[in-house]
Amino acid sequence: MDNALAYTDSNFDQFVDELKDFLRIPSVSTDSSRAGDVQKAARWLADHMKALGVGKVEIMETAGHPIVYGEHLVDPAAPTILVYGHYDVQPPDPLELWDSDPFDPQVRNGDLYARGSCDDKGQLFMHVKAAESYFKTDGSLPLNVKYIFEGEEEIGSKHLPQFLSDNKDLLAADVAVVSDTALFGDGVPSITYGLRGLAYVEVTLQGPSIDLHSGVYGGAVHNPINALAKMIADLHDDDHRVTIDGFYDNVIDLTPEERNTFASLPFDGEAWVQEVGASKSKTEKGFTPLEGTTARPTLDCNGVWGGFIGEGAKTVLPAKANAKISCRLVPGQTPEEITDKLEAHFRKHVPETMTLTFTDLHGGHGALTPTDSNAMKAASDAMEGVYGVKPYMVRSGGSIPIVADFKRILGQDTVLMGFGLDSDAIHSPNEKFGLDRFRAGIDSIIRFMSLFSRSN
Repeated sequence: MDNALAYTDSNFDQFVDELKDFLRIPSVSTDSSRAGDVQKAARWLADHMKALGVGKVEIMETAGHPIVYGEHLVDPAAPTILVYGHYDVQPPDPLELWDSDPFDPQVRNGDLYARGSCDDKGQLFMHVKAAESYFKTDGSLPLNVKYIFEGEEEIGSKHLPQFLSDNKDLLAADVAVVSDTALFGDGVPSITYGLRGLAYVEVTLQGPSIDLHSGVYGGAVHNPINALAKMIADLHDDDHRVTIDGFYDNVIDLTPEERNTFASLPFDGEAWVQEVGASKSKTEKGFTPLEGTTARPTLDCNGVWGGFIGEGAKTVLPAKANAKISCRLVPGQTPEEITDKLEAHFRKHVPETMTLTFTDLHGGHGALTPTDSNAMKAASDAMEGVYGVKPYMVRSGGSIPIVADFKRILGQDTVLMGFGLDSDAIHSPNEKFGLDRFRAGIDSIIRFMSLFSRSN
């Protein structure tokens, strides 16, 4: 371990230059015109891993973009980790809001600016460079490592679950390791052990068959926008609890120990409200904003449309109204269960003057990883060795569906060792990744591999 850490120290500038080369490839998976660039990024990554000494590297085709698979097996008796990351990136738009070309990486004030610098090329590359540091010093790795780097995360990883199902034996491991999350704060190390799931639907209320003149028909024809607005308003009570029957039935509540941990986190609620530009927070009664945004289920209307929204006035009574609604789910809830309850609720309350179309758009399961496993202990000790303080165990309000798939399909828990920050502007203009965190991530992974190799 010490030799590998010293190698990273001596070669860090080279690591950064190589990451820049990786970031120059515009591997935007959502843009069909960039399909060749996605393929190019996969080949670049595979070639780089081969050159470093990873024993087996293969580009494995899917019905969409390819998966870069690698493995380096040192001893059947040693622990095995499965490292996951994604080499595809979000579109860079709007380009005019970038201070530099999104695919021409620039370092400013210690931060590396480029699309994908944090999400997830930079964090994926930490694992590659940690392996290199071992190869160049000790000649091998301290444990068995398998790598699965996909090119479709930004479009929902739609072919990855089938890939997992088709390759269970190939992907067998003691634990999965993912670096695609954020630290709790700058200089505040943390390991994510809980993720929320998602249920996303669209509802349409259809009234008259066509838009009508509100002066001629208003007062005798029920307005779908009015009706849908009332239905949406009634989805929460005065305590900001969701009113759908059975919504909380299977929620795994926070333990007293977890609530104590939340209370101990360095979270400034007033500063947080100011940062998001709100006047005050609105939280489910009995829970703090931090608990509400990470460990409680939610229901939000993400968009509403219908009728006339152009410039000027048009006295129209709309034929229909539409809304997109999402629920963030906590462990215990499933997208199938909540989607069924959402549909039952809307059908129960649809006015007799209208018809309802309910569409299930997509969903994902939440995940909860035991914090007392050998892998989590090794990750905690590794980060403490880098930061000098024990990392917090935290939950994330977001969703990473593949984590639930690792558990459901492969039977693997996941260690989420991320080194981003919420302020890194992933998915936004001027995405960045602090080079100090890029370095801290490599060092933490080097330490984790050593510690976990001795944990069984």
